[in-house]
Amino acid sequence: MLIFVNIMIGVALLLVLVTLIAGLINMTRGGEGSSARSNVLMRWRVGLQFAALSLMVLGFILRGALTN
Repeated sequence: MLIFVNIMIGVALLLVLVTLIAGLINMTRGGEGSSARSNVLMRWRVGLQFAALSLMVLGFILRGALTN
């Protein structure tokens, strides 16, 4: 179970990085609809960061429960 959570943490962190880079690319391009797209990407990034942190907390809890 702990290995699965660790893999999911890595996936979540990778997705955060991808959305961050997509947002930066979107900001440099500009154009029509850019601000709306940036807002959507920011919301996705915040949600993915929440998921990654939640998985980290779960991993710490599981690691503590398995070592006792």
